[in-house]
Amino acid sequence: MLRRAVLVLALLLAPPLAHAEDRSAGGRAAEAAIRARLAAWTEAFNRGDAAATCDLFADDLKSDVQGAPAGDKAAVCARIARALAKSGGKLAYDCQIHEILVSGDLAVVRLTWVLTERPGGNALSRDEGMDIFRRDADGIWRIARFMAFTVESARTSGGK
Repeated sequence: MLRRAVLVLALLLAPPLAHAEDRSAGGRAAEAAIRARLAAWTEAFNRGDAAATCDLFADDLKSDVQGAPAGDKAAVCARIARALAKSGGKLAYDCQIHEILVSGDLAVVRLTWVLTERPGGNALSRDEGMDIFRRDADGIWRIARFMAFTVESARTSGGK
């Protein structure tokens, strides 16, 4: 846990390096690849494809999600598969990327996920998060660490 916090803090305190690379061709390519990976995850979740959603995560994934025990890839993928199976195609996510900082083979993404119920698009929750992506040996960007916390839910905001 401490190692994770130190890594996040180090990446966040190094904006000149991150912004300099973001402006380079390599940084722009990395950002585009990460955006594409998040879009593919969203599409896979929204069509109910649990196996494809797990493709975004590194094998050594560690996660901290509000209201859930700390998880690894198997736990996160099992939680997604259960949610998709129970929802019967009624759940959909929208990803709003706020910032991507790239430094070499690591990137930090600050984002918001909005979970809605179909049809009608009733918002169920709004989660703020931070994902740490790593470009693996095969050149593919995967989430190695992530944290997410609910800032608004239908239960707490008086939603439907």
